[in-house]
Amino acid sequence: MDFEPTADRLLPDLDIRTEMVLLARTLWHEGYDDHLAGHITVNQGDGTLLCNPWLLTWEEFRPQDVIRIDLEGDLVDGDWPVPPGIPLHLELHRARPDVQVAVHHHPRWGTVWADLGRLPGRYDQSSVLGGGTAALVDEYGGAVNDPSTAAKAIAAMGDAELAVLAHHGVFVLGGSIRAAHQRCVAFEQRCRSAWLTEVGGGGEELPPAVIGFFERGDGEGFIGFWEAAARRELRADPSLLAG
Repeated sequence: MDFEPTADRLLPDLDIRTEMVLLARTLWHEGYDDHLAGHITVNQGDGTLLCNPWLLTWEEFRPQDVIRIDLEGDLVDGDWPVPPGIPLHLELHRARPDVQVAVHHHPRWGTVWADLGRLPGRYDQSSVLGGGTAALVDEYGGAVNDPSTAAKAIAAMGDAELAVLAHHGVFVLGGSIRAAHQRCVAFEQRCRSAWLTEVGGGGEELPPAVIGFFERGDGEGFIGFWEAAARRELRADPSLLAG
């Protein structure tokens, strides 16, 4: 009997708020764990964004804690404060209304490359599985809680889907929660593998044709990757399905 690995056979039905929480928790275990830092926004298509709140870490917030904000950063719905660093997301969604999901954090290995002010090399296929092009945003003029600084960063990012924000962290975009997860995991693996490769004496990047093939990916093709990570979080905390 053939098994068709469709997403709906691998996870229970999830609403978008639960998906956001699962994304945050899965990424926390991938190194996106700089204390209270980090923002996830999901474009609602009506001038509002769903967002994780300020004051809760990514490993602890729950679906009922998700807040909704407008593109001015004002709270529309929710019981928690708006994160102070949200101008980066506001500027992004204003400039690129087609972007559905945006993730910013200071992951362990991505931040190393942010500190170096360099893009990591692409040495293995797992490091590029999320697809998308990466940009170095070397426009640091202060924290991105300042709207003008955030706007400069978004302008410097251009139409890239991944960015190393020099002296700061990373910014990852996707068309869905699954795509954002795949890209975040792959990019952190790229950052880690590139560092270890350089420490080990260096290596050859993937052939340009292979890099080009993977860059064209939208992060949606690896059915099962996101679902396996989400199932792990649901086993650890089944109450998430209850809200």
